[in-house]
Amino acid sequence: MRTLLRGGRVVDPASGFDGTADVLVDGGRVVAVGPGLPEAGDQIAIDVAGYLVGPGFVDLHSHVHSIAGHRLQAMDGVTTALDLEAGMMPVGRAYAEAASAGRPLHYGFSASWGSARAKVLAGVEPDANFATALSVLGDPAWQRSSSKRELASWLSLLEDELAAGALGVGVLLGYAPASDPAEFLALARLAKRAGAPTYTHVRELVEVDPDTPVDGSEEIAIAAAETGAAMHHCHVNSTSGHHIDRVLAALEAGRSAGSRVTVEAYPYGAGCTAVGAFFLAPERLRMNGLDPTRVVLLETGERIADEARLRQVRSEMPGAPCLLESLDEQDPGERALLHRSLAFPDSIVASDAMPVFWPDGTGDSTGDSTRWPLPSSGVTHPRTAGTFSKALRLMVRETGTWTWLEAFRRCSYLPARVLDEVAPAARAKGRLDVGADADIVVRDPATITDTASYFDPTRPSIGVRHLFVSGTPVVRDGRLLTDAFPGRPLRGEPR
Repeated sequence: MRTLLRGGRVVDPASGFDGTADVLVDGGRVVAVGPGLPEAGDQIAIDVAGYLVGPGFVDLHSHVHSIAGHRLQAMDGVTTALDLEAGMMPVGRAYAEAASAGRPLHYGFSASWGSARAKVLAGVEPDANFATALSVLGDPAWQRSSSKRELASWLSLLEDELAAGALGVGVLLGYAPASDPAEFLALARLAKRAGAPTYTHVRELVEVDPDTPVDGSEEIAIAAAETGAAMHHCHVNSTSGHHIDRVLAALEAGRSAGSRVTVEAYPYGAGCTAVGAFFLAPERLRMNGLDPTRVVLLETGERIADEARLRQVRSEMPGAPCLLESLDEQDPGERALLHRSLAFPDSIVASDAMPVFWPDGTGDSTGDSTRWPLPSSGVTHPRTAGTFSKALRLMVRETGTWTWLEAFRRCSYLPARVLDEVAPAARAKGRLDVGADADIVVRDPATITDTASYFDPTRPSIGVRHLFVSGTPVVRDGRLLTDAFPGRPLRGEPR
């Protein structure tokens, strides 16, 4: 069925157009954009006057792998949710399981550097399960440096994953920060040969650990310069903390010198990971100027009282998800640091969305695909439900730092361009011109806001009036459609 969106404020970051126009969708594509498009009997016409009409958001960093998580992200304006920082292994299994269950949004995965190393160095068989990956993060067996044979072995595994359709390589380097920097360079060379990006959670900064093998922010720019690989710096806000200005300056210097480095950020002062993560050890927290009370167990709400309790939970349940309060959003100085990570030229908005965890111990699934709104008993990081709406609220509505055109550029256009080389199908995303994919979000600019909080994290955002995925409505008149599963895989195409 053809759909005509009539009279909205159309924002196309690809062409720079921002004005009143109609948009005609047919067969999953945009077939016409312009004023006064004629109506026909085979069309559904929707009046969107007063609303923003733009390309759906492309989230490069989403760990939600289910209907429940996708629904929260749909209400935040996302049409494509990709797990690229951590990745999944085997990637073929990840794609098959998503296709079998059905997804409201488009989906895709990178090859998992961590899982490949864990298989070779620690004998942990990957199962394309995020809960398993969380449980392995704190295992020191895979965090060490590799022998030449081991390096060749896990690089070969990653090559196989790229051949199977992975969207590049996800690198959790911050969870194995003492590993040999030569391994990262070897990976960058592989990525360059494959024409595939890397997506890196960088290792610690020299200000935090003077004994780090190489400064995390310098390393990614150096590797990109030496190899020519396209390298994406994940959540620069959370890995840089109080040193964000120095990190951004280093990245800008590298980019100015020709390094192919892209950057992402999300608008929250607290991160989320497994409590067994390397950088959550009491001594590592102290190096960051933090203490155990900054750690909150996600599923129980327990705030860690002291170092003894932190050591206990890290030993007994290293895979337990937790919040880490690294920046205080109530402090004007620290809030300004967060703002600068988002305002940095060409900084991409990406959520680092986490699974929804339920009291029965299951992750990111309600067990009932028609259940909406999600039960209030689910817990996650509020960034799962609110990243994009919060970024728009802060950067457009409240501070005027971005225009609406710039906002769509950072949420839709720029993230899609990161994927152009590895996934040619991405070239039709992040834009709203003739021939573009009909992944479209219609928002009310006057009401856009996040509602999820750390205490009530599954409350959906406000302001999405309509959301189309390949031309199929997933949100209509502000209501999520529980029978809509139009999501399709976005795969890498090996050279």
